[in-house]
Amino acid sequence: MPTQVHGKRYREALKLVDPKKIYPLSEAVAILKKMPKAKFDETVTLAFKLGVDPKQSDQMVRGTCPLPHGSGKKVRVVVFAKGEQAKAAKDAGADEVGFEEMVKKVQGGWTDFDVAIATPDAMQEVRKLGKVLGPRGLMPNPKTGTVTEDTAKAVKEFQAGRVEFKIDKAANVHVPFGKASFAEKALIDNAHSVISAVLHAKPATAKGHYVQSCTVSSSMGPGLKVEIHDHTAAA
Repeated sequence: MPTQVHGKRYREALKLVDPKKIYPLSEAVAILKKMPKAKFDETVTLAFKLGVDPKQSDQMVRGTCPLPHGSGKKVRVVVFAKGEQAKAAKDAGADEVGFEEMVKKVQGGWTDFDVAIATPDAMQEVRKLGKVLGPRGLMPNPKTGTVTEDTAKAVKEFQAGRVEFKIDKAANVHVPFGKASFAEKALIDNAHSVISAVLHAKPATAKGHYVQSCTVSSSMGPGLKVEIHDHTAAA
């Protein structure tokens, strides 16, 4: 049974983890790389528990983060634009570019993409897609660099490995930052970039301890608590 195989692999991985220990990032990644592998290339994610109240509009935490070594996955990017900006996005390699006709397509329930980018003048129409894009975290937003005049730059950045992050209702932020097959250094570099971006997204009104905990894990593996106090000087 597949569940038994998963259970055995998870238990083997768990033997490598001290649940009471908070690991330096490099040590956590080294342990992660030693864990038994799944039958697919697992995604590696950092999970932050933040000391903010997401119900307060001035304590929302969101942003984007460049991954120096990419995300390891094909990112499907669509662009809502017209004229020169539409052409620039197409030339940059956007998976689909359009305006009114693409708005209608999304209104009909099409969301077969990972990132939606829009020019500021396209947002008047794109805002109508809130009920479709909003719940999926796909609504273009200036804070995440997805509402922009420079469509070509945005397309290239997201396809190269720029990830978005946003706090959830329980004050958690989950950021995928690579694949289990990545070299240790690539994972560490990408993780540093993510941690720095989350720290810099700290709301001005946040009081007390901002990052309450940080955990790194692969898709099918147990989490390892990571110490990030050595990064917090930048916050």
